[in-house]
Amino acid sequence: MPEGESDSARYTLIGRLETQDVDRWDAYVASHPDSSFFHRAGWKAVIERSFGQDTYFLFAERGGRLTGVLPLAHYRSKMFGNALISNGCCMGGGPLADDEDSYQRLDGAAAALMDRLGADYLEYRRPNRQHPHWARCDQLYATFDGVLASDEAEGLKQIPRKQRAVLRKSLESGLTDEIDADIDRFYPLYATTVHRLGTPVFAKSYFRALMQEFGPDCDILTVLSAGKPVSSVLSFYFRESVMPYYAGAGAGARAVGANDFMYWRLMRRAAERGLRHFDFGRSKIGSGPYAFKKNWGFAARPVLHEYRVAGGGAAPSLNPGNPRYRLMIAIWKRMPLPLANLIGPHIVRNIG
Repeated sequence: MPEGESDSARYTLIGRLETQDVDRWDAYVASHPDSSFFHRAGWKAVIERSFGQDTYFLFAERGGRLTGVLPLAHYRSKMFGNALISNGCCMGGGPLADDEDSYQRLDGAAAALMDRLGADYLEYRRPNRQHPHWARCDQLYATFDGVLASDEAEGLKQIPRKQRAVLRKSLESGLTDEIDADIDRFYPLYATTVHRLGTPVFAKSYFRALMQEFGPDCDILTVLSAGKPVSSVLSFYFRESVMPYYAGAGAGARAVGANDFMYWRLMRRAAERGLRHFDFGRSKIGSGPYAFKKNWGFAARPVLHEYRVAGGGAAPSLNPGNPRYRLMIAIWKRMPLPLANLIGPHIVRNIG
């Protein structure tokens, strides 16, 4: 070892995110070419505060400089199993690293943590490096994205003719849109939509935590018809991209084309603030939302999830298409909405 050079300057060390590390964690995420909104340090506080789950946000460090990050959340329940997920509650967030040594050390730390916690599996969502011997799922979900045109007329031309006609009709329906400072108009529309799909609803506290934690990088756009909220979307902003992530619509939304209007206005607002990329998010292949997004002309890209399963074996199947959950979904759809909204947050807090 050269004189004056410490071990920490020569070797990769693994640490766990603490309050004093948040700024440099986020600076690393902002600078890494493969990072996403789901790697941000704020998810640690959101997951812990909203769901009461343990988090293990690991980082690799060499010479006092971060060389990798791995956000992990530990979800445990009798119904949905015991999982260590990067990143829980998100559609991405797999490990990031500058070099092979950093990646391998983060990988090893995650595997050791999985074994120590007795987790059934370790899951990486949209990893930028692949593990050939892990179980994988890449045929269930797809994501859609595209370039935002700075000019409104050019943006309309980018949309396929059939969808453009649908959109033009919505633009003539007298709809308006506003940015909300709170979740009061968004939440009832969101809760109604997920209930219609047979899915448990997140608690209001989760959405409040998102807006509090991410500030101007998380907002809500609400569409009104005759002054009444008919659809609403909560979006994330990262670098030059906007991602609509949670959305809801009332019973009269389809008749006036509220969702078409809503996403178009989100695109235009994003372009007006200088953003250049629209990330339409993840949808189940073959589903209605998948077809809706495809109609806008965005190309579908498979979403990869990888699983290190205890004892080997196949990837877990926690998706709505699993026959194990069909009866539960059918019952949930028939449950009175107030009761579903009361029970739902206690169930969904255990689903990563």
